[in-house]
Amino acid sequence: MLREDIEKVLDRVRISLKSEGGDIELLDVRDGVVYVKLTGACGTCPMSKLTMKNLVESSIKKEIPDIKAVQAV
Repeated sequence: MLREDIEKVLDRVRISLKSEGGDIELLDVRDGVVYVKLTGACGTCPMSKLTMKNLVESSIKKEIPDIKAVQAV
């Protein structure tokens, strides 16, 4: 259930990422931490840390308050 909820949020985030030539993959969820991998243009972008914090993590935490952090792998 939690994984499905996270995927739903990531589907909305993907719209922005794909417009820039990137994508995101959900790898794991453990102890309130979501592990993701930025791919495509986002995987090598120098702004990827800001994208993770300001777009991905904030979107997930807003929708799923039990999530403590989002970590790029």
